[in-house]
Amino acid sequence: MWEIILQAIFEVINFFYGFCHDWGLAIIIVTIIFRILVAPLMHKQAKSNFQMQKIQPQIQKIQEKYGNDQVRMNQEMQKLYAEAKFNPLMGCLPMLLQMPIFIALFQVLRNIQAYTASDAPLTFYGIIPNLTQTPSGALGEGFLAFLPYLVLMIIFAGATFLPMMLQQMKNKENKQRNQTLIMGIVMTVFMLWISWGSPAGVLLFWGASSLIGIGQNQFTLRRCRRQDEEAEAAKALEAKPVEVDVVRKAKKKRPSKKH
Repeated sequence: MWEIILQAIFEVINFFYGFCHDWGLAIIIVTIIFRILVAPLMHKQAKSNFQMQKIQPQIQKIQEKYGNDQVRMNQEMQKLYAEAKFNPLMGCLPMLLQMPIFIALFQVLRNIQAYTASDAPLTFYGIIPNLTQTPSGALGEGFLAFLPYLVLMIIFAGATFLPMMLQQMKNKENKQRNQTLIMGIVMTVFMLWISWGSPAGVLLFWGASSLIGIGQNQFTLRRCRRQDEEAEAAKALEAKPVEVDVVRKAKKKRPSKKH
């Protein structure tokens, strides 16, 4: 069953290759289509992350107050989640649902030479001479040959760190922001290590997917912030007392009686 799914994914890539006659562009097209299909899930995940960031200060207060009472802390957390209409599972569920597709695409791109049944190099308009080549293997061919693969590595790893950095730009908690940024740097180094032995086709797919995902995430976050601002403005308008401007008419002089 799994092999049938892998073959189907390759056939989709091969279909677009028939139009553009370039394997790299075909991979990017499939990546864009994939991102469009999972856009509703990513939208929900971004909204969940936004809600989590909003209630983070309240979560920290609960943890500090009830740190020695796990049962009470869980109860207070559930109350907070209910009031904020926040579901912790929504942050993980979209990623879990799309992971099988990610894994399938990864496996196909890692072994795409076997699916094509050809020894001809799979290129990306000459920019990347061989999509099956790894950065570690390209380095042995000289720095100029290695340079395109280095760029892919930087995009592949940087796209992991960039969302964390963008998310923490609005965070006023220095301690939490520093912890997140340190974790992002560690993750970036780890991704560089993974990319060192990954085929360029995999890096191209993952890098393009991550950049599109960042754009989708920022679009959702801007919408959420604008909705919050509109809601706050509406509340302020409702709370403002109504001012009635009454214009009194000038009194007319009474006619004096003639004696």
